Amino acid sequence: MTTELVDLSVPIVTGMPVYPGDPEVALGPALTAARDGVNVLALHLGSQSGTHVDAPFHIDDALPALDELPLERFAGPAVVVDARGREPRAAIGPEAFAAVPAGGAAPIVLVATGWSAHWGTEAYAGHPYLTEEAARLLVDRGVRTVGIDALSVDPTPAEDFPAHRVLCGAHAVIAENLTGLDRVLAAQAAGRSVEAWLLPLRLPGADGAPVRAVARLGPL
Repeated sequence: MTTELVDLSVPIVTGMPVYPGDPEVALGPALTAARDGVNVLALHLGSQSGTHVDAPFHIDDALPALDELPLERFAGPAVVVDARGREPRAAIGPEAFAAVPAGGAAPIVLVATGWSAHWGTEAYAGHPYLTEEAARLLVDRGVRTVGIDALSVDPTPAEDFPAHRVLCGAHAVIAENLTGLDRVLAAQAAGRSVEAWLLPLRLPGADGAPVRAVARLGPL
């Protein structure tokens, strides 16, 4: 079997789900081939729209912005953790990450909750989330990029953001609103290697940016 690429991104469309209080997403033609000779799309969206990454600056002005992070934060070998089957708003504790190797051997950890199946419904906001202790374990094991197939690594809505604060405080990157992790989990279980690319738009001084998230599955 050859290698293959798996799209882990949700499509960006007008009216798509956003985190409560974030800018709504709207797309429409700015220029058209029929009228102007070319097609150009006008985009209105927030930095946290769709599948995106958070820079540490997202939660603290004193922490690094998106363009101050090394590119290695956004691509590399990945491990997918199976956190599916939980109840709405269930906490994902450190026990879920017992198999994550220490020493930064798994620089990217992707958390599969299965909640992407609720994308576009009211149930999507009731996703499972990482506890502060789980985030601390990942940081202590050298993980500096954490992704989840849910609206946030913290509960939605949240009065505080403990998982964000632990991860961002370690200058880690957080990817949210991933999709398609079931397929990556199955490939990993079959013994295939997994690499992830979460490359954001190059926005100087930004708190985050949409990404085209992709997983590369190695051959058997």
